Amino acid sequence: MQTIQQQWFSNIRADILSGIVVALALIPEAIAFSIMAGVDPMVGLYASFTIATVIAFVGGRPAMISAATGAMAIVVVDLVADHGLQYLLAATILTGIIQILFGIFGIAKLMRFIPNAVMIGFVNSLAILVFMAQLPHFIGGSSMTYLFLFITIGLVYVIPKFFKMIPAPLIAVVLLTAAALVFHLDLKTVGDLGAVPTSLPTFLLPDIPLTFETLQIILPYSLALAVVGLLESLLTAQILDDMTDTKSNKNMEARGQGIANIVNGFFGGMAGCAMIGQSMINVKSGGRGRLSTLVSGIFLIFLIVVLGDIVVDIPMPVLAGIMVMVAISAFDWGSLRYTIAAPKGEVFVMLITIIIVLYTGNLAIGVVTGIIISALFFVAKISKVHITQKADVYIVEGPLFFASTKAFVDKLEQAEELHITIDLTSSHLWDESSVGALVKVISKLEENGKTVTVIGMNPASQALYQKLTSYS
Repeated sequence: MQTIQQQWFSNIRADILSGIVVALALIPEAIAFSIMAGVDPMVGLYASFTIATVIAFVGGRPAMISAATGAMAIVVVDLVADHGLQYLLAATILTGIIQILFGIFGIAKLMRFIPNAVMIGFVNSLAILVFMAQLPHFIGGSSMTYLFLFITIGLVYVIPKFFKMIPAPLIAVVLLTAAALVFHLDLKTVGDLGAVPTSLPTFLLPDIPLTFETLQIILPYSLALAVVGLLESLLTAQILDDMTDTKSNKNMEARGQGIANIVNGFFGGMAGCAMIGQSMINVKSGGRGRLSTLVSGIFLIFLIVVLGDIVVDIPMPVLAGIMVMVAISAFDWGSLRYTIAAPKGEVFVMLITIIIVLYTGNLAIGVVTGIIISALFFVAKISKVHITQKADVYIVEGPLFFASTKAFVDKLEQAEELHITIDLTSSHLWDESSVGALVKVISKLEENGKTVTVIGMNPASQALYQKLTSYS
């Protein structure tokens, strides 16, 4: 009961107000992502409403906002182009099923394999992507467009210094929208992005044949969506954990994302996941509980159905200005010092993560590439084995595994003493390759008439050696 009180009702006023701000910011994003995926704007808007509402109850990270996202939209472009909306809905449902399975099997354990350099690259590339996504809304615009943009940025920056009862972005949206309407200013608005639906989403079954061929079509997309969605969601959850100094249940979040996408697919929405930009708006506006996420979804559908005629008149420079401030806040400015002080390998991993994300527009590709490169650097670093000789004793220092066995074999095979001792006190046998290398060295030396003694093998190495050599 205490958990329910803490997660839902400990921050009511701020959660409601921050949820309203998020709902306003969700509309243009959902429309843009729908267009990116090649579907009607209602598909993204319905998805944002459904996912945000469901994840408020079943997610593992209070105050995190999940909805339709660009990362997911990119994955389904070809599916929509080749097979249409109904297959997208089916793929969304299957995505949810896969994500639930990932959550059940403990995907959160994989978070510990994401290096800090990759996390910094993820945050910075996301901030840059959020900023770049706003450029079309004001680049090449009128002087009034730029004026509204800079006024919005100024209000969002200055207001919290003097007044915190109402989130600054909400004040900016209300004041500047009213000004634009009163003075009939010629500004690009939300309505210019696409038609906003005026009806509630309804339950439906995807109109597709339930065949193995259909599964073959949607499964590759669903797997990609599940991985991309969970990667972005879990990394976003980690960022919010750090920002709010609280903990989240990553496996619960994975299952929650799955449940949300299943429900979403049955109500006509495209697959979605956590949104770093909107999540940061929520937290920066004071949102801390599940109520903020729920309000963002409920108020979004309220805006669409009840206040649609007003929503379409919100100036895009205002919403773009809010997102620009989010991008500035999200960027890890301390990483500029990090590039000077950190080891060159880690700096390279961070930069390559950013570059690949910006080039592909896909966060998952950049993060996975960063992890792989980081792992290769790590392997290269620990694969250096040192062998020193004292009389007829060869002292091995460093781990023995597939990447370090060649140097070990090359050095020991050249031993010329009749009685040779291999000291493994400062080493460890990690895999079959290391055992095979040791067996090879011993056999080679004994064939040349030498006697070999191995000392200093720790219990774990000895157990592995005995296990693998007992079958030979």
